Amino acid sequence: MPMTEVLADDRRAETSALTAAACLFHGFSDRSRLAIVQHLVLGEHRVVDLVRHLGLAQSTVSQHLACLVDCGIAQVRPQGRASLYSLAHPEATMEMLSGAEKMLALTGDAVTLCGTYGVEAATR
Repeated sequence: MPMTEVLADDRRAETSALTAAACLFHGFSDRSRLAIVQHLVLGEHRVVDLVRHLGLAQSTVSQHLACLVDCGIAQVRPQGRASLYSLAHPEATMEMLSGAEKMLALTGDAVTLCGTYGVEAATR
């Protein structure tokens, strides 16, 4: 295989990996989704339980859970007429959340001041 084809394949693979990572982080990027994930760390929850714990509308919780399931972050199993949601990969999710806490501690939560993604940017 010519070198130019090898380099093109490497670039495509790198682009694909970066796209997948960005999509994964997007799954965690919403404050409500992150709150749901933090509750799922504690174990299985029904939508009604999450609504009560988080004070969010049922439709909001359901939409975020659907996103988390679609992303492979959460999973659902039926129990009677209810559905129980849990983390698909609890240990890896805990490691990711722990890593985020470490990064926030190292940066002094500077991301909240970010002009693009920070607290003030979100209110514009």
